[in-house]
Amino acid sequence: MLLCGACLFSQDLTVTVIDFTTTETVGNTTIILENASRNLSIEQQTDEKGKTIFKNLPSINGYVVRFAGNDQYNEAASEKLDIRSNENPSVILSLLPKNDNTLDAVVLNAAQNARINRRDAEVSFELEAEEIQEIPVEARDITRVLYRLPNVTQATGFYPEAPNVSINGANPLFASYTIDGMDNNERFLGGQRFNIPAGFVKDITVLTNNYSAEYGLTENGVIDVTTKSGTNETTGEAFFITRPGPAIDGTSQFAQRDLSGNQVKEGFARYQAGVGVGGALVKDKTFYYINLEHTTDVKDNLLTSPALGVAETVEGTNYFNYFSAKIDQLWSDNFRSSLRANVGFVGIERQGGGLDGGATFPSAGDTQERNSINIALKNSYSIGGLFAETNLQYSRFRWDYAMPNNPGSPQVVVRGPLDQTLAILGHPGFVFDEIENTVQFQQKFKYYLENHSLKGGFNYIRGDHELFGGGVPNGSYTVDLTQAQLDALTAQNLGGSLSINDIPSDVEVTNYSIELRPTSFGRDQSIYSVYAEDLWSVNERLNITLGLRYDYDNLSVGGGDDGDTNNIAPRFNLNYKLDEKSVLRGGYAMSYGKIPYTVYSDALQQNTTSEDYKAQIQEFVDQGILPADTDVDQVTFNGNLTANVASVPYLNGPGASTLQADREGVFSNERRILNPNGYDNPYSHQFAIGYQTQIGNDKLFFVDLIHNRGEDLLRLRNLNAASDYEVDPDNPIIRTPAEADATRPIAIDNGGATINGVRRTGVARNVVMTESGGKSRYYAASFNLQKTRGKDAYSYRINYTLASLENDTEDINFRAQDGNRYGTEFGPSINDRRHNINGIFNYYPFEGTTITFASLLQSGQPINRIPEPIELGFTPVTDASGNLTYVDANGTPFTTDLNGDGSAFGDAYVGNSDRYPGEGRNNDRLPWSVNFDLGVQHQFALGGDQRLELRADVFNVFNVENLSGYSNNATQSNQIQAGSAASGRFIQRNAGPPRQFQFGVRYLF
Repeated sequence: MLLCGACLFSQDLTVTVIDFTTTETVGNTTIILENASRNLSIEQQTDEKGKTIFKNLPSINGYVVRFAGNDQYNEAASEKLDIRSNENPSVILSLLPKNDNTLDAVVLNAAQNARINRRDAEVSFELEAEEIQEIPVEARDITRVLYRLPNVTQATGFYPEAPNVSINGANPLFASYTIDGMDNNERFLGGQRFNIPAGFVKDITVLTNNYSAEYGLTENGVIDVTTKSGTNETTGEAFFITRPGPAIDGTSQFAQRDLSGNQVKEGFARYQAGVGVGGALVKDKTFYYINLEHTTDVKDNLLTSPALGVAETVEGTNYFNYFSAKIDQLWSDNFRSSLRANVGFVGIERQGGGLDGGATFPSAGDTQERNSINIALKNSYSIGGLFAETNLQYSRFRWDYAMPNNPGSPQVVVRGPLDQTLAILGHPGFVFDEIENTVQFQQKFKYYLENHSLKGGFNYIRGDHELFGGGVPNGSYTVDLTQAQLDALTAQNLGGSLSINDIPSDVEVTNYSIELRPTSFGRDQSIYSVYAEDLWSVNERLNITLGLRYDYDNLSVGGGDDGDTNNIAPRFNLNYKLDEKSVLRGGYAMSYGKIPYTVYSDALQQNTTSEDYKAQIQEFVDQGILPADTDVDQVTFNGNLTANVASVPYLNGPGASTLQADREGVFSNERRILNPNGYDNPYSHQFAIGYQTQIGNDKLFFVDLIHNRGEDLLRLRNLNAASDYEVDPDNPIIRTPAEADATRPIAIDNGGATINGVRRTGVARNVVMTESGGKSRYYAASFNLQKTRGKDAYSYRINYTLASLENDTEDINFRAQDGNRYGTEFGPSINDRRHNINGIFNYYPFEGTTITFASLLQSGQPINRIPEPIELGFTPVTDASGNLTYVDANGTPFTTDLNGDGSAFGDAYVGNSDRYPGEGRNNDRLPWSVNFDLGVQHQFALGGDQRLELRADVFNVFNVENLSGYSNNATQSNQIQAGSAASGRFIQRNAGPPRQFQFGVRYLF
């Protein structure tokens, strides 16, 4: 018995022994399970039905099932089997009678990837380390191979750093990421906390449907990484990878994205190096694996300020440092432990300037930092017939979105005599510094009866959050230079070194603002989960899995008194063996997600406790818009707020403490409150049915039919929404903001409102809260054919998915285009794709050489059609300053905010906007995306187990310009277009990466 260095729960392997000629089971037979890498050998006897279960196994590679032979049957053995962290496989060993001389032995499979799931109805897909190393993948980033799997696609996110993969078309923020079964979620928004590098990965598994009740906290899917463990033999790798960049890549006028999701253009290059080594500290007892990887991105921006005579290149760098280590210890045959640490330091520099020019000087530059720590202790033990696991993890994540180059400086926006912006100096202009400390405790149990495998457990996660956010703590100045001051400043020829101290002290300050709450705030989020499950082997053909899970999230209390306490999630599935080579499987599962902490945090940060604002909230209660029992003090909070002051001396504006009284009268366009009803956790009903058949020893065909129904999805509700306003496309009449403000439940005029006869300015035009009311509907049919290499010189994976996803909310910040009319929002999701064709072909022409050809063909993503002036009958005119505008017959200027409610903005996180009159949301399509990648590698034998690998990857081999289908940010993509669908109007804003090259060398031992 050996330790489970990388298991979600100690794994089981069910072996059924059959007679090769009759296919009848062979009972009371002794078989042996071996793993040479850990000197593991377990001998067990099958029962009368020819079955035995090897329990509490480490999830490592290289298992072999053997039969030593007897008077009746020849010796038999399986090929090597790999067990992943969340897998309990079932395999068949065929025995050849001694009177049949056609074969000397029977081999189970050519490779474990062509193995049917004979146990349950879990819809999951995996990639092993060897496969990841063969697939062309940028910078060894594991997320960039996940969309090679069925039901997984590249995602359009809602901010640059958003996760880049979508499961079943859903928002990528709502997937759950785990490492060895323990939490790895950045809990403020979502995505990975620690971006685990490929060098520490044993395998990756994506669970899309019908997974065990052991998994939860997501209404979407689970992405689990099993980490590498050491063996008795010392092994490892050292590598160097470079992407030279535009010097040899295909050309494109559009910016591309770096590993963080941020845009890069000129001067981009990448250099990456790392080392990993594993072995035994004490043979058969103590094992280790250590991995260290570093990446540097070099990128150029252009700093331009013509009036100051500045035009120069500003070089910046990104860095990604990841360290991982694991020690596995076997204390006894019944007790083993694993201690794992992951530490990540990431910095994305904004050095000033812009991709095509900009006036942000280096003094106002900043670096986005994403630093993470995971320390996990896992303990697996058995007491009699009870198998158990006790796990504990501490995690820390710090996300400083803009660590200033000059943190003690104010921001200064310098304008010229024509009101043009000449320079931005000093401070980036905002603060977002989020810290979360998380503790997780898991307790799991497993018990076996004759026909039942029972398991249950408890999971507790507590995350303590702190956010330092808002405006500039040291103040922000807007200053106007006279022509004489500008001439004098230009004559100094300071170039990019211009700073706030170079601005004349007598410059005119036209505006001064300062954050009134320059401090951090937050609270804890605690989630309690329990589950129980029974895998019932009804007979030799039928397995039934019955599960039940319960989750409670304390953030669901919101601004009320009671949380969401009814999150009971049943799971049911079955696996029926049609014959020895095919199975039918299917089931139903209900799964609840967590409340993203940002829902609560935004309601605190964008809130205030001014008497005027409280009076506004109370008026909503009096009007019946909020419940009668709403506690106004409970739903409001003293959040971030900026005060503006006129006529202050340059660099001598008053501090935040001096201006606290100004909080009371500050008018806001939008503020938030906590929902007095609390929040219902979003959940999904998941239905799936599938068929699997094994074609020979090396091929597997399967099809899965899936239907997911999302409910209680999060979205925004405007308590002070303007009335609904329909625009006739044949006679468009734009409603002005003043007209819209007059229709609000609390009318807004001249920067304030009159409430019960009292004039109040400390109110908000829009008062927003999060509600749980959205829905989604997903349908998919996935067809898959896989062939392992076996004895051939090739292998392949082919997948075709036909799918549809519609919803009425995309994200936690999604709002209806008109009032709160979500009934008109139901339509295709931003990540909906009707057709997805994915293929990977590996060819092994001779020893040591692998040629991998990977293709990805996708139908176009949806286009959201927004208003366009010419088509709506507006006339182009040029104003006195030479700017082109559009007006109607009455001289009213054109605006995309047709209903005047102020929400028709290109939100960088969601992409909200008014739609073209008469058009449904996302009712048009971009063209297909076609992409082919090529990877070629050859390993030279250096003696012993030492090898030298040379590799070249070419991405987008045919240099196709794709307008959709690539990982992107919502407002950087082509998915928002002006004009009706019938007009065919299209403005290209972006394109997928052109042909790109990557070269690497790796030393293996």
